[in-house]
Amino acid sequence: MPKNKLNLLPQGQKRESAIAVGQINLTEEQLAVEPSRSGLPILPTRNLVLFPGIALPITLGRESSETLVEKAIEGNFPIGIVCQKNAEDENPACGDLYDYGVVADVLKVFELPDGPKTVFVKARGKFKVLGEGDGSMLPFPHLSAKIRMSPEKAPDLNSDEFMLTVANISAKTVDILEKTGDAPSELVFNVKQISDPVTTINYISTILPVSPDPKMDLLRQNSLDKRALELLKLLSAHEQIIDLSHDIMERTRQNLDKSQRNAFLQQQMETIREELYGDNESEIEELNQKAVSCGMHKDVLKVFKKEVEKLRRYNPSSPDYSVQLSYLETLVSLPWDAKSELNHDFGEARNILEEDHFGLEKVKERVLEQLAVLMHSQRAKSPILCLVGPPGVGKTSLGKSIARSLGREFQRVSLGGLHDEAEIRGHRRTYIGAMPGRIIDAMKRAGTSNPVIMLDELDKIGHDYKGDPAAALLEVLDPEQNKFFHDNYIDVDFDLSKVLFIATANTLSTVQQPLIDRMEVIDLSGYLLEEKVAIARRHLLPKVMEEVHISDGRFQISDAAIEALIENYTSESGVRQLEKALASIARKYILALMTRSEDFPEIVEPSDLQKLLGVPRYDKEKYEGNEFPGVVTGLAWTSVGGEILLAETSLSRSKGAKLALTGNLGDVMKESATIALQWVKANAEPFGIDPEVFENTEVHIHFPEGAIPKDGPSAGITIVTSIVSAFTKRLLKPRIAMTGEITLRGKVLPVGGIKEKILAAKRAGITDIIMSKENRKNVEEIPSQYIAGLTFHYVDKISEVIDMALN
Repeated sequence: MPKNKLNLLPQGQKRESAIAVGQINLTEEQLAVEPSRSGLPILPTRNLVLFPGIALPITLGRESSETLVEKAIEGNFPIGIVCQKNAEDENPACGDLYDYGVVADVLKVFELPDGPKTVFVKARGKFKVLGEGDGSMLPFPHLSAKIRMSPEKAPDLNSDEFMLTVANISAKTVDILEKTGDAPSELVFNVKQISDPVTTINYISTILPVSPDPKMDLLRQNSLDKRALELLKLLSAHEQIIDLSHDIMERTRQNLDKSQRNAFLQQQMETIREELYGDNESEIEELNQKAVSCGMHKDVLKVFKKEVEKLRRYNPSSPDYSVQLSYLETLVSLPWDAKSELNHDFGEARNILEEDHFGLEKVKERVLEQLAVLMHSQRAKSPILCLVGPPGVGKTSLGKSIARSLGREFQRVSLGGLHDEAEIRGHRRTYIGAMPGRIIDAMKRAGTSNPVIMLDELDKIGHDYKGDPAAALLEVLDPEQNKFFHDNYIDVDFDLSKVLFIATANTLSTVQQPLIDRMEVIDLSGYLLEEKVAIARRHLLPKVMEEVHISDGRFQISDAAIEALIENYTSESGVRQLEKALASIARKYILALMTRSEDFPEIVEPSDLQKLLGVPRYDKEKYEGNEFPGVVTGLAWTSVGGEILLAETSLSRSKGAKLALTGNLGDVMKESATIALQWVKANAEPFGIDPEVFENTEVHIHFPEGAIPKDGPSAGITIVTSIVSAFTKRLLKPRIAMTGEITLRGKVLPVGGIKEKILAAKRAGITDIIMSKENRKNVEEIPSQYIAGLTFHYVDKISEVIDMALN
């Protein structure tokens, strides 16, 4: 930019654009460095000398000033800010102003109720006032001045002398503000926070509590090095005046004898107490009564009384009063000694569990054991139960049933996506907007000291620089420690030992091991087809009909239709998708009623589903995989239940032995494929495979649905079988699937998730399953209805798998 030009436009506005003011346009060239025929609009201030680069609020006392800032906001143009020589002058002319000022942008205007308007401005360059402007470019009469910009010489930031001077200025300013006593705390904070030397000099020059004359001398100084030295002199002189004033006051105070001093202070105390506490004494007394009635422990009551005395010393209109009052109200609202009247009828508790949930026999048996213990002895410790299973199997609803059967209050705390430790332990009261953690908040909402609290989605907890919430839960979920749970907000120990905590998770793979050790894990696997039909009849259909207000008997669906719905339109371990499908059919029924259509069947049968829900989404037959050599069906476990996993192997000629793996595989699965190929190479001859064929063959192993990440060792025997099938051209026997880990010695190792994998096999129409002998114990624990129609083949070596699986 040329030396005789000044960028007076706000940041981001194009240079060639004009600034609209009513019907007049002021271009940058018309507000140039050289005196213009119109001049810059001026906002005169009383006793305020603003320095370049400083932003602060200015209280407006004149109507003309209010008009100017409003027009500046509307027209988006800058103004000049110049201090007037006589603060009492209501209508100063250009000659009544000091000779230097600053160009400033009007950022925002605040209008307080029953008070003057306040404008927030940001100063830019400094200018010299040359004379009065004619104001011809302004559509409203206002003071204007012709100006010339006065650039300032930048300091040498590498100069030790300059930087030391700035440091002394900052330190001395803080000392002066602290000695003054009545200076706002924000000023001290701002001075300490500023890191830029130039901003430090200009900010302190602006807030310096001296008359405008010495400040104008600082503003006239174009060299920032010299301005810093002059400012340090002014600060030193001002500090000496303050010290002298304090000495005089101290000597005067010593002349009062002890009795006069005590009488004076006593009178002051009575006046202050009457002024501050006259309106809030009843509120404090009410808090004291609540503290006694809520059953606070002796130690907590001692802390409470101490905090109440602090509240008495605060002005009710101050922010500190509101913060302290909120803290005390939180303390008295906590259930220190309140308890629910527990249900002691074990038969009723068992009926509630049976009524609310179908199936889950092993889970309900464990829950009933715990209910029996809790009903038998009031002093029994509540364990930490962790329900682990795929979505939609009833983990959350089971927690509600446990609370209802015990007669306790139920509160749910969602942990999904939590990444701040303070969400568990609470924030310290020193922070603005502090609040207790979710555990204490749940206790406050429950209103009793022995509720059932469900910690939902335990496996979805995250962590970042704010801490690890899972680590904070270690204290909550430890029966030996949670009697003295310490929340940062209430800052006293709270007893959680009477709480029955129930955690839920889809998988434990992402949960920290110390957290798992503190809980008793209960696995909830998926449902059989027959169980899903019963659940749909007993729970889902009544719920859907109630939601859409359908009376009994008007909307009917056959069991065969529900079975077809489960097999062809859902693929899940739980029943959440089934509920959505039933709700969709119910909506179709309501639509038929509203349009008076007669197309909706009286009883929904399997043949009606395609018309109502569209083409079936799932086809279990596609998972057999016995039509081509090299295609083998495996079983996999996921966080949402068991799944069918196909392994496909193709062979092609190449120069040298090669192995290609596709299908978004993890490191463990890639290692399984490498081990499988190596084992086949080492044992090729018994299967009729020429060992030399590997030297000129590329083996490509693919797992379909490549968008889904896959990992784990469970596919080991599946990959071996697929490779052998591809080389020998032997097809897989129909309706057979397998799961198991392998070693280079040819041993088949056990894997996990057996029940989920069995359910997935049944959904896909599998009849034979191959697995390790060591998994036999897992199958024997599964109820007979889960494995009905399945034949299990237990193996110890890979060669046994090949003989059983291939034709």
